[in-house]
Amino acid sequence: MSEAQAPVPADALTVGDEVEVEAGPIAHGGFVVARHEGRVLFVRHALPGEQVRVRVTEGGPGDRFLRADAFEVLDASSARVTPPCPYAGPGLCGGCDFQHVAVPEQRRLKAEVVEEQLRRLAHVERDVVVEPVPGDAEGLRWRTRTEFAVDAAGRAGMRRHRSHDLIPVDDCLIANERVIGTGVLQGHWPGEKAVDVVAPTDGPTVVVRVPSDEADAPVVTETVAAQALSREFDVSARGFWQVHPGAAATFVDAVIDGLKPQEGERCLDLYAGVGVFASALAEAVGPSGQVVAVESDAVAVAQARLNVERTPWVHYIQGRVDHVFGVESTGRVAGSRKGRRRSAPRRPHSQLPPTADVVVLDPPRTGAGKAVVGAVVALRPRALAYVACDPSALGRDTAYLQDKGYALTSLRSFDAFPMTHHIECVAIFERSPA
Repeated sequence: MSEAQAPVPADALTVGDEVEVEAGPIAHGGFVVARHEGRVLFVRHALPGEQVRVRVTEGGPGDRFLRADAFEVLDASSARVTPPCPYAGPGLCGGCDFQHVAVPEQRRLKAEVVEEQLRRLAHVERDVVVEPVPGDAEGLRWRTRTEFAVDAAGRAGMRRHRSHDLIPVDDCLIANERVIGTGVLQGHWPGEKAVDVVAPTDGPTVVVRVPSDEADAPVVTETVAAQALSREFDVSARGFWQVHPGAAATFVDAVIDGLKPQEGERCLDLYAGVGVFASALAEAVGPSGQVVAVESDAVAVAQARLNVERTPWVHYIQGRVDHVFGVESTGRVAGSRKGRRRSAPRRPHSQLPPTADVVVLDPPRTGAGKAVVGAVVALRPRALAYVACDPSALGRDTAYLQDKGYALTSLRSFDAFPMTHHIECVAIFERSPA
């Protein structure tokens, strides 16, 4: 707040107003919680315990909370660093949340978020350690798949936080050098909405104009070099693949180490993508076992069926997981902004196994949901691996699993998205003897 500006009452705060606050605890989403005369503010670019001046960026009188940026630090945390990227800061690129935070402290804060979500949503007390993932350079140069927005003038860049406004940039420090080396940020892209750049494990880097039909996008080759699995996978350049180069192998080993699938067991892989977990399960259970994988995306299923040809005991079912189980979906439909919607009741897919020994759940950010969790535990697996990209979804689904008699026996968290608030967890649940 400038000297010429009169103090603004807390209940009158609105966009553009400035106040001084003490930054409170970290919260899920890349911000800290602060209060001004009892009014809640979600503040970016601050650290817990800091004294900062903030500018309101969203909200006004009558709103439950406000969003704000810390534009001046009056009393800094010892964990604060100068952001390595010149585009990271108030009013600038929204891609990174924690460039002002030392990397070890980023991981500690993410661990606090996972702990808080489990405590609040599932009433689980758990000490969490966030592990690094091999393949980045002190939290930089890890992103092998990056989509750059394009403005009306044909310039590629990044979006401002919670905005469609584009900031032209000449580099992105979390993007892999091969991505930047394509010259995409110096190029001219008239008439395009975005350009997607993919630096696969093997082969040349690919630039794809967006929008484009995923079926028409080039196929790239990715390699998983894990202890439990070492092989190549074909995947669409517009399809899903982990963006951190060490993530796929790290998650495979965490899942297989946690589940310990045995020869001859029956496995279920849900939200299976192009077959990474299904292939690792197939290696573990061998030809006397069975792996049933479920995936909704037609392009991914077509590629997966080629990827798993060497293990014919893997069978793919194309369809939404809730539809395959014949349950009503009461959660938010992927890709929908219209809120909650119910699917018509369906019969379970005829090729769904009647029982399963182990299950891998790798749902989208919204989580699996109560109906799918109920359908999965009805198969009475001895163990279940839940791969979570959102701590809130993990907390909610942990509560559902506990209610159905499954205990959280192992949890590993990984810093697969340094400089951002995102985190990946692999949770192992085992059926209680009772």
